Amino acid sequence: MNIRRAFSRTARPAWRVGLFALALSPLSALAQDGSVLTYHGDNSRSGQYVVPALSWDKARSVQLDRTFNARVAGSMYAQPLYWRPPGGNAGMLFVATEDDVVQALDATTGKELWRRVVGRPVRRSSLPCGNIDPLGITGTPVIDPATQAIYFDAAVERGNGPRHEVFALSTKDGSVLPGWPIDVADLLQKAGRHFDPSVHNQRAALTLLDDTVYVAFSGHFGDCGNYHGWVVGLSLREPGKHVSFETRGRGGGIWAPGGLSVSEQDIYFATGNTLGAPTWSDGEAVFHFGPDLRRRDDKRDYFAPSDWKTLDAADADLGGSNPLTFNISGAGGDRALILALGKDGKAYLLDRNSLGGVGGQLAVETVAQSSIVTSPAAYRVGDDVFVAFQASGAHCPQPGRGHDLTVLKIAAGSPPAMATAWCGALRGRGSPVATTTDGHSNPIVWIVGAEGDNRLHAFRGDTGEPIFVSEALSGLRRFQTLIATQDRLYVGADGRIYAFHF
Repeated sequence: MNIRRAFSRTARPAWRVGLFALALSPLSALAQDGSVLTYHGDNSRSGQYVVPALSWDKARSVQLDRTFNARVAGSMYAQPLYWRPPGGNAGMLFVATEDDVVQALDATTGKELWRRVVGRPVRRSSLPCGNIDPLGITGTPVIDPATQAIYFDAAVERGNGPRHEVFALSTKDGSVLPGWPIDVADLLQKAGRHFDPSVHNQRAALTLLDDTVYVAFSGHFGDCGNYHGWVVGLSLREPGKHVSFETRGRGGGIWAPGGLSVSEQDIYFATGNTLGAPTWSDGEAVFHFGPDLRRRDDKRDYFAPSDWKTLDAADADLGGSNPLTFNISGAGGDRALILALGKDGKAYLLDRNSLGGVGGQLAVETVAQSSIVTSPAAYRVGDDVFVAFQASGAHCPQPGRGHDLTVLKIAAGSPPAMATAWCGALRGRGSPVATTTDGHSNPIVWIVGAEGDNRLHAFRGDTGEPIFVSEALSGLRRFQTLIATQDRLYVGADGRIYAFHF
């Protein structure tokens, strides 16, 4: 996949909190009282934040906090994280950069609380291909409140060349926890597996599930070398203990900034193009796994478009964006679905209980006329699910003319129906999020026009009415997404964090 910048089968019960299961894991439970411990706020990657004070009217008066002074070291592709420690009087922001620097900042003032340099980032000249220079921490970290640690993968330059090392740092002071870091190549080699760190990149957000941190890998821009799509699960309690999955074909990387999506104990992810595969070999696919990452060659556990080989040849990955899991309510009750979005501009609806194998989608529609390579966000309007993603919509009023935000409406039916609900006027390649005041009221879609107009935009989630646009912000990197806490919005950029209050 060439990104032109940087970078036990059981029935599923109905979700417990509105449409999205925000309380299904310790991560998402904490997210409800303001903490943002993982990418897009919860393990399902819904990108929906509940912010009681942020109504449509309040959003019109959002202001950049010019007293907030948060300086960070290096280029930033990873999403910031936010945590209010138990008993703490103030929240903490955590940022990770391509300089292999992790910093903890006071969330009110931006003052640095601690800084940890974990190694020397990898120079582009040390890699066979790629376009991030230097290459350090790209994938969004994850915070575990139980161990009070932040986990991340760092590309580091060691005496034996580029390495991928997974770190665990104390959120209190940035010290390295015992047993960490773990060298991914060394770990897999001991298990008789081969992993070349020079041709693999780690762009996907890390995921925490059941005391295991999951790290997904792709290749570099240019698709060089013998890279594969990997997911490696590392035990938090026994750091040397692991589980893993590797695509059978060369390529098939897990490129999506959102990485893995989780519903209950089920893990889903999408893969990109394989290289020279004569038969389907795990590329252009959506997979379902349990926490053990054990492959089950059952059509219920994977999906690939019937034209996967054409997609391979065109570098039109299905895996540029993470799959979204959700339930849709209809006359026959709730139905468990997945939405997968591809670089070919198509949206695929899948049955979450049976993904269908090659060509097994419930429905497919061309929804964009540009590549979809950022992470989507989902929220509810009435009985329908709305999904916002960055791309020029195929059915926008003026497609290709500055409408770089598209929102789909997914309604119950047999099969479920997909239609364009509205389009947002902006230029740029950020990943959207949504806020509501209580899980369903006052939905707002927020997105930064990264590497475009470089502004923060807000739209009414039901109608698409523009309700806020910021001044131009400098240093925004493609794929960047914002986070929402109970009183602020934060946007990461090269060298700094922007804070907006309301």
